[in-house]
Amino acid sequence: MNNPEIKRKLAAIVSMDVKDFSRLMADDDVATVRMLKACQKLMAEQVDAHKGRVVDSPGDNLLSEFSSVADAVACAVDIQAVLLEKNKDLPRNRKMEFRIGINLGDVIQDGDQIYGDGLNIAARIEGIAPGGGICISGSAFEQVKKLLPLGYEYLGEKSLKNISDKVPVYRVLTDPKKAGKISYARRHDNPKYRRRKRMVALLLCIGIVMFIVAKNKGNPPGSTHHGPSRLKARLMKPHKPSLAVLPFENMSRDPDQEYFSDGLTEDLITDLSQVSGLFVIARNSVFAYKGKPVKIEEIGDELGVRYVLEGSVRKVGERVRITAQLIDVETEGHIWAQRYDRNLEDIFYVQDEVRQKIVTALAVELTSEDQRRMTQKPKVNLAAYDYYLRGVELQAGKMQNGVARAREMFERAVAIDPGYARAQAALGHTILLDWIFGATQDPAMLGQAMALAKKAVAVDPEESAGYGLLGTVYLWTQQHDKGIAQVRRAIALEPGNAEWLASLGEQLTWSGLPEEGIQYLERAMRLDPKYPAWYLWNLGHACFLTKDYDRAEDIFQRALVKDPYFWPAHAYLALTYDALGRTKKAMDEADEASRATRDQPPRTWENRLPYKDRDLAARIIARMVALGMK
Repeated sequence: MNNPEIKRKLAAIVSMDVKDFSRLMADDDVATVRMLKACQKLMAEQVDAHKGRVVDSPGDNLLSEFSSVADAVACAVDIQAVLLEKNKDLPRNRKMEFRIGINLGDVIQDGDQIYGDGLNIAARIEGIAPGGGICISGSAFEQVKKLLPLGYEYLGEKSLKNISDKVPVYRVLTDPKKAGKISYARRHDNPKYRRRKRMVALLLCIGIVMFIVAKNKGNPPGSTHHGPSRLKARLMKPHKPSLAVLPFENMSRDPDQEYFSDGLTEDLITDLSQVSGLFVIARNSVFAYKGKPVKIEEIGDELGVRYVLEGSVRKVGERVRITAQLIDVETEGHIWAQRYDRNLEDIFYVQDEVRQKIVTALAVELTSEDQRRMTQKPKVNLAAYDYYLRGVELQAGKMQNGVARAREMFERAVAIDPGYARAQAALGHTILLDWIFGATQDPAMLGQAMALAKKAVAVDPEESAGYGLLGTVYLWTQQHDKGIAQVRRAIALEPGNAEWLASLGEQLTWSGLPEEGIQYLERAMRLDPKYPAWYLWNLGHACFLTKDYDRAEDIFQRALVKDPYFWPAHAYLALTYDALGRTKKAMDEADEASRATRDQPPRTWENRLPYKDRDLAARIIARMVALGMK
């Protein structure tokens, strides 16, 4: 690696998340959010006390690193003790139990972020741990087995998703009576195990027969009993065929090819979203499952879909192998499967064929517009396409300077292929993001984004990205009617694109039509059930403007759980508390917003907030200042 900011190191990685978080949110999302924030604060305090560092806290997860495995395991034990105390007075169905996974492994550090298999293994092991429990990898166990007064239960070698080799896993036992002892979850894992095979087989057969007899007594023929019902958050499936395209697995030997498999996934989602007769889950939600061992049935329930497309990509030189299979969630049977061994230059034809096969397999009725769009596929230069995919990966990730580095990739793409509309629009979007969230207020940046949006539309009028970007630039230049018209055009070209629906909801809200905006935002959130924080912020903004302050409060709090650093949510939560008469809370949130916006004090926003009603913009800024935002 040539980047001097990137370095490799050995670290103890601790990954923690909440057991049954979806159920807790479905039961009482506001109480769950409050409890989560309180627990994460306690956990962060323990990490700091044990000489560790919190790396990230997305959603219900907390990721931390330590230079010492002993410190990491001791911290995990203390965290579970603290959480047990916090949970003791809660009813059983409201207890918030965390699972903890620990691994010692090699990671890449880029600024404050870390990446690599060392981190991924910790996350996979966390999924094995029980609620309130701790599991560690074999590499971590070898370091601490004689250092801490703990016991360990060997769970065997586990096959972890996207990890090539099996990983030995141990469960940490905190009972003082088991200190220094190693037990075995399965007897054949114990080196001292010497049971006779024939006796095992005989006992097993007897057990099976007894089980069948007992089951038939309790469940007469025709019974459909499958044990206790599971409490899960389920979404109603739409009337038209509904589909989730899971991230295709990178089967290449080079992990740096991950951007290519992710890009192929995103392209398939985009292509399928153009078919009006399909309901396709957005990229953000499906990528939440990347690398996680989740059952197809669970994905169907959580995303509210009937079908799942999964596959893999192996790219070697100028050859690519793609496998794809369409699965019925209810039966878990394969409806269609195919393997493609092609030259890299045929990648776009493969994408088209996969889309055609899915449409045919699901008997989707195509409108004349659908048919026209599916037959028009502009040719893209492969080198430009490769740079575009790299840019998408950088922008979607959390690496330091990701947007700036993505811009470099998009610039290379359009330099190679000026007719690549999607890359033109992506480049313009990075410039617009800098103008919105960066410290500069140079109006020339809006002009640059506008020029790129118009160029994208000119070179390919059938690509929705140009219209979407153009609509957003019109919004920030306070040309609301033009902006709304452009985003509607983007939706006409790609009816199932959650981002365009959310963008239209945002545009309508700023232009003084928040009631209508709410409808589009809620449609976007159904297409993207694991929606990003900005969806929630826009919905909360619309509720705030309709004076539905109780709902606005709840939504802004949820936005901050997803992204605690999304300062607009802090600012408008302060305004919401103010409207509800909770002055102390309003001022606390104003302080949070101030800490996050030192380069952009509220008064600089009076001419930037894109309200169609300029008096409203002035009143909102004045109230922010009155609450103490600086």
